[in-house]
Amino acid sequence: MAQTTTASFVGSMLTKPQRQTNLLSWIAPVTGILSGYCIWRFLLGSADNFSRPDLAGGFWPHHEGPRWALARMYQGGIIVPLLMGALLTVLIFVVDRWIAIRKAPGTRGAAHFIRQLQYVLAIGNVDTAIRECAIQRGSLGRIMKAGLLKYQEMITTNIDKEKKLLAIEKELDETAAVELQTLEKNLVFLSTIASVATLLGLLGTVIGMITSFAALGESGGGEAAQRLSQGISEALYNTALGIGTSAFSIVMYNVFTTRIDAITYAIGEGAYTLTQVFGTLY
Repeated sequence: MAQTTTASFVGSMLTKPQRQTNLLSWIAPVTGILSGYCIWRFLLGSADNFSRPDLAGGFWPHHEGPRWALARMYQGGIIVPLLMGALLTVLIFVVDRWIAIRKAPGTRGAAHFIRQLQYVLAIGNVDTAIRECAIQRGSLGRIMKAGLLKYQEMITTNIDKEKKLLAIEKELDETAAVELQTLEKNLVFLSTIASVATLLGLLGTVIGMITSFAALGESGGGEAAQRLSQGISEALYNTALGIGTSAFSIVMYNVFTTRIDAITYAIGEGAYTLTQVFGTLY
């Protein structure tokens, strides 16, 4: 009795999804912000891009007289590298999710794979169906394989038909929950950055406007109007970067969730096929 209890406990621990460390959630923001600062400070903020550079350098040189349009972005202030870092962070997460979700359906189309399973199971060839899952690979193949292994086990198990169907459905649900959680990993960062980037852009714009009007109060005449218009132009770079980053994040978030919904539908169709064929044949 003790051995049976121990075996059941070990089996439940093996099937329980383990918590995975998500190093990318730490690496991506740090890498993005550092890269954004380097682009802002050493590329856009190069002394060659300004007619009156601040040769003293330092963390934030106050260059004046930008020679070209993008050099004006440097004068947008210290919020600009943060916005660049947010955009680069989004790009890292987009590449990561694109690779993961692209592999999820497997080597063949989901619809073709499900039809193949329906045909093979209809003639009672479970072993061939399991081999098809190994060929398919991806999240869909792994979920269907887990369900088929339980399906094969239930064929020779001497319990009620309803309990067999429930066991197959439970196996499919647990495996699908783990796989879908893996696919949705880091999507929350895209939705968060979509909101934060807009606020950062507005913050940079407000800081730039405060600086511009402060400079306006210290000068007069035509020079004041010139400095005000220049300051507003520089401040609006923050708004443009913030809105652009936010829009890109929202679009990619919606693209990924749509793809995941399609995979979820294919999983549901495959699970329905397994339970219906089992109920009919056994």
